[in-house]
Amino acid sequence: MDTRAPAAPVLAPAPALLRAALDAAGEAVLLCTTDDHTIVLVNTAAQAMLPDVRPGITAAHSPLAGLARAIAEGTSTFTDNHQGRQLLGHRRPLGDEHYGWYLQDITEELARAQEFQAERDRTLFLAEASRRLSASLNQRRCLRTTVELAAAHLADAAVVVLPARRRQNEWMRLIAGESVEEGMLRESVLGEVPGLEEALGGFPPIPSRWLDASQVPAWLLPEGFGPVGALLVTPLPGNAEPAGALILARRGPDAVFSAEDEMLARIFAARAGAAISAAALYRDQVDTTAILQADLLPPELPQPEGVELIGSYQAAKDALRIGGDFYDVFGPVEDSPETVVALGDVCGKGPEAAVLTGKVRQTLRALRLVDADPAAMLTVLNRALLDSGRQHRFVTLVVAAISRAEHGRVRMCLATGGHPAPLVLRADGTVEPVPVSGTLIGVVPHITVGPAVVELAPGELCLMYSDGLTEARGGPGGTEQYGESRLRDALASCAGMPGAAAVGRVRQLVSDWVHGGVRDDIAMLAVRAPARTKLSLMDTGAAPVSPFAIDARRGDRRGRSR
Repeated sequence: MDTRAPAAPVLAPAPALLRAALDAAGEAVLLCTTDDHTIVLVNTAAQAMLPDVRPGITAAHSPLAGLARAIAEGTSTFTDNHQGRQLLGHRRPLGDEHYGWYLQDITEELARAQEFQAERDRTLFLAEASRRLSASLNQRRCLRTTVELAAAHLADAAVVVLPARRRQNEWMRLIAGESVEEGMLRESVLGEVPGLEEALGGFPPIPSRWLDASQVPAWLLPEGFGPVGALLVTPLPGNAEPAGALILARRGPDAVFSAEDEMLARIFAARAGAAISAAALYRDQVDTTAILQADLLPPELPQPEGVELIGSYQAAKDALRIGGDFYDVFGPVEDSPETVVALGDVCGKGPEAAVLTGKVRQTLRALRLVDADPAAMLTVLNRALLDSGRQHRFVTLVVAAISRAEHGRVRMCLATGGHPAPLVLRADGTVEPVPVSGTLIGVVPHITVGPAVVELAPGELCLMYSDGLTEARGGPGGTEQYGESRLRDALASCAGMPGAAAVGRVRQLVSDWVHGGVRDDIAMLAVRAPARTKLSLMDTGAAPVSPFAIDARRGDRRGRSR
């Protein structure tokens, strides 16, 4: 047997011209034979890029693992990480007996592409955060969105801690892949988390590399979370004061927050803090509005013995719930057993009108305490509005003092100031306006008031209403006013109905007329004498009593109507 060592392969020399051309090329080239893929030439650029590659070896046995795979798989390109550099190779034919692998160092190009992709991902994340955080003014929803976004993009766990209220801090936590948890935290334990008290105070965040993750207390993260490798605590900037603090945690011994991570977390925290602060401000405003509305909304109507009171109120803006129309009820006082009701319409709409409404109602309530009659209440209110010093603050108003009369009847003494006359629905379906008159309240120093007295037989009803009802526009063309004539017809169709049913029917007919269009505030207040049974009428022998009559004490004539 021949025991001599195998002879070194004899390299087929590359054509001199090809060698010269490849050496002069700026691109790295490995020249290989087509039959056995032996490297026959490493040009000058390739020697600088791959100092450990020499001619005479086959490409399959070169230090480039990617090149060996490309030969085995028959592909014309490969990528390889060689000595910390990312290389890209392309195969090109160079004659019948040779071909070349053209190599590029794409390390910097890949780094730029990765940096660009990372920046793109950060931009997309912040855009998503802005969209989701601005989608709601509910503070709890903003907190939940904050921890969801942070746990999905910034860390393995995210905790939001809000400033203390009554020495307790509200917190919300989300660990990636788990459910949101929330609760209350004693203010005394905040110091157990490095940097948390400073963050809640609005101080700049402490860099994560300065925080000892091993100091994380047991209450911050559950036991199953595992060892914390990196911790970041950053403030959530708010409106003039901090909105809270954001705590980010990454698990594992090798976990870190890079400088880019910390900058992204700070930008995100600024947006989250603004959203949480805006939601908290909105919550405070809603609470304040609710408190104010409690006094401005129409009251629950009492039901004096022998009298039915039915109210209906629709603000022009349903979301606001308050406006310029109102009604109120003032119960008996020590010197007067009468119940006084008022329905009015102040100038303007929305909050400004609602404020004036509140002042008018408080003035009427004070006047009721001194047992002023309806006409006197209007006169004093007129002076009060003029003395307020505010221009163009006026109101139309109807005030009625209600008392029981004989045989189940109800007596009403009414006075108006520039307001539509109330309508009386008689038992036979007749609708009659109450003959009252009066000057607009809050415009001129001296007003005239022409009061009237009306009596309601059992089952009869007096409807006071604001002009938003008759001026409601709708119909076939959408612009025609509902008008007093239609209102009278609608009220006449309610003869014999219970009071609530009659008011509800009128309201529905007007809503059908408007058909979803723009409308003004609408207020209605009905006073009804409860209907009597046939048996009680037979037992008492009660005969029909005269309809309303004008008060003779004021020098006006009495009269009967049909």
